[in-house]
Amino acid sequence: MALGLHAQQARPNEAQWLRYGAISPDGTTIAFSYQGDLWRVPSSGGQATLLTTSDAYERSPVWSHDGRWLAFASDRHGNMDVFVMPASGGPALRLTEHSAGDIPSDFTPDNKLVLFSSDRMRDVADRQFPAAGFSELYQVPVTGGKALRVLSTAAYGARYSPDGGTLLYQDRKGYENNFRKHHTSSVTRDIWTYNLGTKAYTQLSTYAGEDLEPVWSADGAYVYHLSEEKGSMNIFRRSSAGGPAEPVTFLEKDPVRHLSISGNGTLCFGHRGGLYTLAPGGQPVRLQVSTAVDSRYAAQRTVPVNGDASEMALSPNGKEVVFVHRGEVFVASVKEGTTRRITNTPQQERSVSFSPDGRSILYASERSRTDSGGSWDLYLTSLTRKEEPCFFNATVLKEEPLLTTAAEEFQPVWSPDGKEVAYLEDRTAIKVLNVATKKTRTVLAADRNYSYADGDQYFSWAPDSKWLLVQFLQDKQWITQCGLVKADGSEPVVNLTRSGYDSGRPKWALDGKAMLWFSGRDGYKSQASWGGQQDVYALFFTQAAQDTFRLNKEEFDLMKKKDDAAGDKEKAAGPEGKDAKKGKKDAKAGKDSTVAPLKFELAGIEDRKVRLTVNSSDLADAVLSKDGEKLYYLAAFEKGFDLWQTDVRSQETKLLAKMGAENPGSLVMDKEGKQLFLLNNGGISYVDLSNGEVKSIGFKGEMVLDEAAERDYLFEHVWRQVVKKFYVKDLQGTDWDYYKKEYRQYLPYINNGYDFADLLSELLGELNASHTGAYYRQGKPQGDATAQLGLFFANDTLPGLRVLEVPDRSPVVKAGSRITAGVVIEKINGETVTGQEDPARFLNRKAGKNTLLSLYDPKNGKRWEETVKPIGEGEQEELLYHRWVERNRHTVDSLSGGRVGYVHVRGMDNESYKTVYEEVLGRYHGKEALVVDTRFNGGGWLHDDLATFLAGKVYMRMRPRGQDLGTEPQFKWSKPSVVVMNESNYSDAHMFPVTYKAMDIGKLVGMPVPGTGTAVWWEGLQNNVVFGIPQVGMVDNQGRYLENLQLEPDVRQPNEPGPMSTGTDQQLGAAVRTLLNP
Repeated sequence: MALGLHAQQARPNEAQWLRYGAISPDGTTIAFSYQGDLWRVPSSGGQATLLTTSDAYERSPVWSHDGRWLAFASDRHGNMDVFVMPASGGPALRLTEHSAGDIPSDFTPDNKLVLFSSDRMRDVADRQFPAAGFSELYQVPVTGGKALRVLSTAAYGARYSPDGGTLLYQDRKGYENNFRKHHTSSVTRDIWTYNLGTKAYTQLSTYAGEDLEPVWSADGAYVYHLSEEKGSMNIFRRSSAGGPAEPVTFLEKDPVRHLSISGNGTLCFGHRGGLYTLAPGGQPVRLQVSTAVDSRYAAQRTVPVNGDASEMALSPNGKEVVFVHRGEVFVASVKEGTTRRITNTPQQERSVSFSPDGRSILYASERSRTDSGGSWDLYLTSLTRKEEPCFFNATVLKEEPLLTTAAEEFQPVWSPDGKEVAYLEDRTAIKVLNVATKKTRTVLAADRNYSYADGDQYFSWAPDSKWLLVQFLQDKQWITQCGLVKADGSEPVVNLTRSGYDSGRPKWALDGKAMLWFSGRDGYKSQASWGGQQDVYALFFTQAAQDTFRLNKEEFDLMKKKDDAAGDKEKAAGPEGKDAKKGKKDAKAGKDSTVAPLKFELAGIEDRKVRLTVNSSDLADAVLSKDGEKLYYLAAFEKGFDLWQTDVRSQETKLLAKMGAENPGSLVMDKEGKQLFLLNNGGISYVDLSNGEVKSIGFKGEMVLDEAAERDYLFEHVWRQVVKKFYVKDLQGTDWDYYKKEYRQYLPYINNGYDFADLLSELLGELNASHTGAYYRQGKPQGDATAQLGLFFANDTLPGLRVLEVPDRSPVVKAGSRITAGVVIEKINGETVTGQEDPARFLNRKAGKNTLLSLYDPKNGKRWEETVKPIGEGEQEELLYHRWVERNRHTVDSLSGGRVGYVHVRGMDNESYKTVYEEVLGRYHGKEALVVDTRFNGGGWLHDDLATFLAGKVYMRMRPRGQDLGTEPQFKWSKPSVVVMNESNYSDAHMFPVTYKAMDIGKLVGMPVPGTGTAVWWEGLQNNVVFGIPQVGMVDNQGRYLENLQLEPDVRQPNEPGPMSTGTDQQLGAAVRTLLNP
């Protein structure tokens, strides 16, 4: 069944981006998802019929075996639930009510139950890691009711064999973008069967790449599935008894998706946005599908602008603020909140500021260009009528480009004299534009910085407009420094901090006599290598400035009186006297006053540094008062950031304003130094510095939103970000221009975030790299949220909920509770639990609320009541994780006879490191050896700290008067260890075992780890989509990138699904044997 490149092309008026196609058992009809709704169309193509009409997203239709019903997933209640409806159309019945994501895959052979996958409470015996993404298999009656677990193993797309005795499914071993292509590694998915009678698992596929979406032939003799074994994703066939697979289709470039089969053997699948069928012995045929239904959503809609500001700036007169909302620029009046939209583009704008005269707003915008696909450029919007001093109520505005080149220009900052603009070129080079001549010059070369995430560079103009403070990197060192550079670009940067501690975010203070900056030098450092508390520091550019700062309060007050007296004498001399002293300054309105050139005494400057904050903390920003007497800073000691005030002479510190702000951005002081403005949880607040009173600017605006145009721009943005930031410039040989054209053509057929994220994931998946893919963060605050009792229940439909186990951290564990294994919950809040209904309905949105349980103990026949507060799903995950660790700890202790300790490294972060440190040097101090379990670790940045901790070598002993107090090093593990790893180690959890091996600390036990050791930036887009770019490649001492470089274990040991499901962790057993029998 051969077919060449691309099969048939799409035709005009054909609907495209048709997803989740499923052919009916009789082969006459195909159900599919399009624009978030379910449709049906004859298998020969033609006019499609709409089946669902809700505002929700519907996907994954599955036919009953008699062709009468369709099961499908829908997010009508805030998460994917299973619904069923007549295949010809009609009302849909909700089958599942749990707030976990439920995706159907089949009906039972008798059509009475629907099979689906879901992340819920696992079987009490199962050893699978308890995390979302490793779904169990359930089935629920087609009439609704209680779902029962079929399989605790992570099984996706499961289907019953024709005789009902065997399940066919694809596995999931670890974390990865579902749409990643062409990778061959241990984490790729495989095809399995599970015999329901014998409980035996059989792996059918062994190809090192992806094998997906298996379906049975009508007689059960064959399995069809998708695979990349011959290149692009195509359909393969193999015997259900085992053996090699043979290709069925030979489509190139674009992947085949969503495979299904009819009773007569006709295959249905998706390719290049359309639906295809393939009859036995035939060739694939692309269906021409049309949808004659009006669009569900208006092309443009008006939405309120009342929050979600991502950045802001204050006008020079303090009467209005400019801010960015959903990538657009707005201005609001401070007093009334009257809001005016400044830009109206699908593209994103950022880095907003007012000109020094307040009559122009400067910003960067990523717009299309005729000479390239687009770039970030600088734009101005200005007031045009002299009689209109403010933007928020102006009648006419004028936008014009300030600087547009093929390079990326953003983060513009006005010079104080308004004559020049400093900006970033291509994210790292700091350049200056002369507004009058349009000439540019470089003041800091691109190789003096590295931009990890857009907006992470800092620089600021001196008051005299002749200098810039910059944040930069020393040669071949990723530690930031603060520097001084001339704005004319004539001299190299001067390193002002010269510290091994990160020093950043420099800003001018005391009219240019000093610099403020932030450093973690004196704060508590995270025990792991990154993160920690910071302080605000000042550096004085002249000795005189520092001398003034050193004055005590009495001395400073005396100096101030003398200065005030001199000022009064000058005023008494009148205008003529002032002119004589100031060189006849022109005081005409509109003419800028002259700022005296700044002076810098660089010799001995390292001795003119002062710590200003009394207490180190998590800092967002800080500013000095105009007179330099008070430091205001945003610090997070509790929940969110609050505004604190420190008297720099007396060191008296107090909480000025309780804010609880999240991501507050910068502090902006008004011209008089009386108020501070900041972002406050999406809004803009300002604080009266005299009394700490907080007020908010009430936005009163709206915007017309064109989501289709926005998606088109965001697609271009994502494509360009990869070009600019991917970890290797050649994109690993990916034909990026081709895939841009290929996937962009489907944008007109997409109207929702789910499909858009899938489209981006398909595009990014072509890179064959880790940390790619896109994810839609759907927000339904009133959606279902199933609370949890933290108990394991019997998997049956008997009346009540019979408790099998009470985990240590269950919310029912409290003094006086009598709930133990065997107890039955008969009622919840007075409602009888019959055992036939979905118990999730009793606990919906009940987390943290008093809930009455009516209980019965069949052992003694007693009934009683207890009140508990159920927990949320996040707390339940913590409970199950703790239980998983304790079971592993017990296993290692039992297998080793108490000789070996066990610790799990949950993440490559400070909290995980502290757990390791505490337990290894505490609980396991006397053990002979250590099992370090890194499985299911999603990464972070801990590889060096963790490996160094485990690589201790004894070089000395402490013996006061003969007493043995231990060894040096005291604070490292110096005994044998092994690292347990598997297919789900990701990112820095790949880099750690690589480091462990390179340092020859011990052996690696388990399964190969995919090559994912690359640092990523997850960028959030304005439409609630997040996507990843792997951008910092790590290279080993052999010159090999860790990306796509699989790490092999010294002792290979899989965790087979059979033993895992019944309580055996084979990898822990291998780890103990390796340590005890080296």
